Amino acid sequence: MHQTRSLHQRRSPEEIAANRARYEDHQRKGLEFAPKSLSGFSPLPEPAPDGAPVLHREIIPGGWYWSTKVRSGETLRISLTHGFSSVALVAWNAADTSERMNLPDTVKMQWTTALSRGRVIFSDMGRVMFAITEDSSGAHDCLLGGSTEATNARYEGVRLRDTRDNLVKLAMKAGLDRRDIPALLTLFAPVRVDADGRFFWNAALLNGADYVALRAEMDMIVGFSNCPHPLDPNPVYAPNPVTVTRLAAHPAAADDLCRTATAEAVRGFENNTLANL
Repeated sequence: MHQTRSLHQRRSPEEIAANRARYEDHQRKGLEFAPKSLSGFSPLPEPAPDGAPVLHREIIPGGWYWSTKVRSGETLRISLTHGFSSVALVAWNAADTSERMNLPDTVKMQWTTALSRGRVIFSDMGRVMFAITEDSSGAHDCLLGGSTEATNARYEGVRLRDTRDNLVKLAMKAGLDRRDIPALLTLFAPVRVDADGRFFWNAALLNGADYVALRAEMDMIVGFSNCPHPLDPNPVYAPNPVTVTRLAAHPAAADDLCRTATAEAVRGFENNTLANL
């Protein structure tokens, strides 16, 4: 019979070292199998859209949320055109909302929490939801989640809007509930981990008018919440408006970086193809 390890049966230093060595061996093999190295960050200032008509442009006020439907092949470009803000992102398969964005799998399958240009974002069905085609900073958080009423308590004054409540409202309007909300990705939140395993805010990773472009790899419902990240050191609740531009579908090149950069991404796109047969 399986028994849970008690406090008196903690792993020995030798067992911890063996587990670490096994993990690092798996990681090394996974990274060495990558067909391509990733490119650097996208150039600044943000260039105009290249060859893809603008279908819609939305400015999300500070503290507010917005959701949209996006078709496979279209791109969502999220831009800090009005000053700094952190933007939480969630997504569901439009045809079957039980399939949703899965950040733990995204991190595990790509051996990194650094989600930037050339990486992809997986669903909980092992399929690719987004390809990150442009990114000027790499300063995104997939570890901590968004703000709540409790984390907003550090601000003085009246009750302020938070990401948790925003996403609950957003989900309900889409016919979902709070149990359907996946772990979220916070764009432009430069959270990193120090040598002691503690999270910290590394503002040096930000460049000012940063932007990121996410190409949809399936039809989706996508939600955004524009609220300060829990680790944002600004003592004032002051999120700026964020611009989201929806661009028409544009054919991906045969050697598209996101589709070919890693073995995991190759398998993910194969899963997308199989699901459409």
